[in-house]
Amino acid sequence: MKPQLKCKDLLCPVYVEDTDFQGVVYHANYLKYFERARSEFLREHKISQTKALQTNESFIVKKLDLEFHHPAVLDDTLIISSIVILVSKARMHFLQSAHNNKNDTLIITGVVEVCYFDGIKDRPKAFPKNLLALFE
Repeated sequence: MKPQLKCKDLLCPVYVEDTDFQGVVYHANYLKYFERARSEFLREHKISQTKALQTNESFIVKKLDLEFHHPAVLDDTLIISSIVILVSKARMHFLQSAHNNKNDTLIITGVVEVCYFDGIKDRPKAFPKNLLALFE
């Protein structure tokens, strides 16, 4: 399997709802931005999370390792970058980051471990074959 796959970058404008009373992005919202980027990666490759849910299967985050570097603020536009850095049949690691689109300031970096989950058996299972095929 290929060791890395660069995903398409995602632009995320920062709205007032994303910030605190000082106009600084809430730390939890970076997880939402990262999730959107991973979801777009699946959409880009025609992998439906809706179809997975209909069969009681889902992509779940197993582990997060984040490092905050600089705050993002109201009216910034963030570039969310994602690279799949590790793939096995049962897990993927995404190296993700957010940069300010105006000045390329690094906002946050993180590694997100994602698994595929069988809700009926209540345990992880192998990723769909069409997803794994991207890495062959």
